[in-house]
Amino acid sequence: MVLTKEYTTSQRTFKHLTPYERGKICALLKEGFSPTQIAKKLGRHRSTIYREIKRGTTTQLRTDLTTYSAYFPETGQAVYEKNRSACGRKSKVLQVDSFLRYAEQKILKDKWSPDAVVGTARREKIFDPSSMVCTKTLYNYIDRCLLKVRNIDLFIKTRRKPKKNVSRNHKRLYGRVLASGLTASKNVRNSATGKSILSLGNALVTMFC
Repeated sequence: MVLTKEYTTSQRTFKHLTPYERGKICALLKEGFSPTQIAKKLGRHRSTIYREIKRGTTTQLRTDLTTYSAYFPETGQAVYEKNRSACGRKSKVLQVDSFLRYAEQKILKDKWSPDAVVGTARREKIFDPSSMVCTKTLYNYIDRCLLKVRNIDLFIKTRRKPKKNVSRNHKRLYGRVLASGLTASKNVRNSATGKSILSLGNALVTMFC
């Protein structure tokens, strides 16, 4: 089996609609353009335009008490921001409040580590698994200052050296390795002339000491 460096997964390049684009949709609708024509002008998929029009369309009341439906970019932007605020996983801080108080007492008073707190709570079944967090999450809560515990209170963590982000090149080359034709470098010193000759393949470079 030969591994290659050809990636078949395409990267997503879509972007959310901007307030400026929502304003253009409103202006083009008033000029009589269809959603498909608006999609071509904005370089968007027509389904995106249809969903945006549905999102920002509201029913208004005229002075003669008759109603009409129209698209408003402000409404579309407000609904978009509300939906975005509901995205993502919700925090469990409120659900595990009793466990966090227990962890604070054990770490600050009894000098336990977060690993010991989580391990003891699980082994002795002090809390229900759904009402407690894992060790990694407990460390994250401490880093985000959600507890009274600080990193200075964790004796082992203060002695650890911070990890360095080092980018390492892959030692293994994927695919067929072609012969480069380069030979090993040799450093030859001529004692008579006092010159150092560095040869790389067929190229000779003369350097004076």
